[in-house]
Amino acid sequence: MAFIDLLDVTAATSSGPRYLWLQGLIRTAIETRRLAAGTALPSERELCDEFQLSRVTIRKALEALVTDGLLERRRGAGTFVSRSPGAQDASRVEKNFSALSSFSEDMLARGRRPSSEWIDRSEGSVTPEEALALGLSPGSHVFRFQRIRFADDETMAVEYATVPSWGLKRLDDVVSSLYGALAANGNRPVRALQRVRAICFGKEHAVLLGIEERDPGLMIERRSFAADGRVIEVTHSYYRGDAYDLVAELHHS
Repeated sequence: MAFIDLLDVTAATSSGPRYLWLQGLIRTAIETRRLAAGTALPSERELCDEFQLSRVTIRKALEALVTDGLLERRRGAGTFVSRSPGAQDASRVEKNFSALSSFSEDMLARGRRPSSEWIDRSEGSVTPEEALALGLSPGSHVFRFQRIRFADDETMAVEYATVPSWGLKRLDDVVSSLYGALAANGNRPVRALQRVRAICFGKEHAVLLGIEERDPGLMIERRSFAADGRVIEVTHSYYRGDAYDLVAELHHS
């Protein structure tokens, strides 16, 4: 099907500048969901041929839609309908960096339904890197949890967590919330150190999250401590950059 067939050409006025005419066609198609979120637009050259318009006119029409958040440009891939056209701000999640809370708690506090898809759950001897991060002796036993995190069935993050075996009775203690399971065992974290890094997603994580390779994201490394001062959790989470904001309250000392 040609791209023009996805637009309701008969409903648009042909008067005025041609770039406004094309912009209106695409805008209406997005708002009425004739063009679904994530749909790739043809190249500028293909649009020129299909609509018999100059490249300057095509580019001017698309630029305004990008500015309005209805379209997004992806380097090396092209132009796409935004995943949540017209409602980007409402779909984003704000994480207060001054509060120690779990993913599930964050989502529930914002009226969203958290869920997970397990990639892997395992237990075994600590690796040298895990031993250093958790402050454990070589050969110590740990539990590992790898999963995709969702909010209202929308992918949000890929999470890799490692917990020392003294923090939980068994691997199956964690059904949904890791912090809930730790609390049930009397080992909920009371403080944490976090590091945030801007990243571009590689192919593996992009496939898991249903996004494009090299889309922007946030890598959050968390090292949490139990009440007795021992490290109870080390987690590396990879959050979608288009769905997650970090917020911190700052005070003048």
